[in-house]
Amino acid sequence: MDTKPPSSPHVLIFPLPMQGHVNSMLKLTELLLTAGLHITFLISAKDHDRLFRYTTVHGHLNSYSGFRFHVIHGLYEGPVDTGDKLTILFDSLSKVTTPLLRNMLLDSPVACLIADGIMAFPLDAAKGTGVPVFFFRTVSACAFWAYFCIPDLVTSGDIPFQGTDMDKQIVNVKGMEGFLRQRDLPSFFRSDVNNVTLQQIANVTRRTQESHALILNTFDELEGPILSEIRKYCPNIYTIGPLHAHLKSTSSNNLFEEDKTCIGWLDQQSPKSVLYVSFGSITTLTREQLIEFWHGLVNSGKRFLWVIREDLLLNHGGDNKVPSEVKDVTRERGYIVGWVPQQEVLAHPAISAFLTHNGWNSTLESIVEGVPMVSWPFFADQQINSRFVEAVWKLGLDMKDTCDKTIIAKMIKEVMDVKIEDFTKSANRMAKLARECVSKGGSSYRNLDRLIKDIKEMSVRSTDIQVN
Repeated sequence: MDTKPPSSPHVLIFPLPMQGHVNSMLKLTELLLTAGLHITFLISAKDHDRLFRYTTVHGHLNSYSGFRFHVIHGLYEGPVDTGDKLTILFDSLSKVTTPLLRNMLLDSPVACLIADGIMAFPLDAAKGTGVPVFFFRTVSACAFWAYFCIPDLVTSGDIPFQGTDMDKQIVNVKGMEGFLRQRDLPSFFRSDVNNVTLQQIANVTRRTQESHALILNTFDELEGPILSEIRKYCPNIYTIGPLHAHLKSTSSNNLFEEDKTCIGWLDQQSPKSVLYVSFGSITTLTREQLIEFWHGLVNSGKRFLWVIREDLLLNHGGDNKVPSEVKDVTRERGYIVGWVPQQEVLAHPAISAFLTHNGWNSTLESIVEGVPMVSWPFFADQQINSRFVEAVWKLGLDMKDTCDKTIIAKMIKEVMDVKIEDFTKSANRMAKLARECVSKGGSSYRNLDRLIKDIKEMSVRSTDIQVN
């Protein structure tokens, strides 16, 4: 009888090659490595190069003997700031990666594939291989559920939108009746039902039912009612977030170079006196919008730390540089950088509030640190997240669909002065729940443990099948 102990389970992890997706799936990778699993992480050549240049991820993860990057060449590597460009990226991924995935699943023992659930083709690549596919969705549960309901919204006539009243309520997304408005759905909901992005999102989200399980970077105490609706269609769900709160490591997964001088500047500021401003890795602004934000920030009278990426400003007549007046006039109360170590910034005692695009990673990081938000969503899940921030979780104000200096200044003062006690109380309560859920015995702690055990059992079954 062969008494040789089984080898560690081997897992393939495959994110969409975008900052927020790579970031959260690298965090999942570290958690699985810590549990003794072996991981192959599929990554685009561009993202691999950025991680090598701007982070310590390579050295950090390579300290685990069971980890390796598998670099994918030949993918579209241009900007992904519109639905059309996102379609180009998906087409590129499907063409290049489907045969690659299938060969990897067939040629070596793999316990499971954890694929970014925004891509459907990994399901097709895995067909007939016997390898279970877990879908990991990097968006909120509330956004996932709205996407899942797209066919129902078309049937009910909610899509396409009728009339121009964007405050008209949407009543056919169960669990969101009473507060979801037309303006709270992503921009691709606002066009024709044959919109390519709308159809792609609807189809891939419904195909989640074909996967073995759904992994979500959220926690039951935050999105419980919505998770109950999702479980009616996808019963096997692992809610394991906030992922970054599980980790003791402060290793950065950013695809941009961090300017850590901002921490020294924050050290010189009074406690709870600074507004942190960042619109994430994809959002773009027109020159006019940038100026409105600048006036709003200055007129608020608050000190601010503002992230202005090199590519934040849309190309305007060949001039893509930040206006000099923005830098010059903000010297007294503001500090402008290209990118920051965001978790460290949000945890800094000088930070009072966060003017954010409400990307899901940013929203969770703000929640964990108990920082109230002023929301200015750009696209995709961000519109729904911002509505939940204001109407459901009471963690800040939603400023979507407007970019006016007067409103910007008013909302900043509302969050940082007028309603600071209410928002801080709600934020501290939710931060406490977030920390408890990843502590031993908490809901996300238990779900992560269940995920690890289930993967290990899959590996044992796979070994038995090969032996027999």
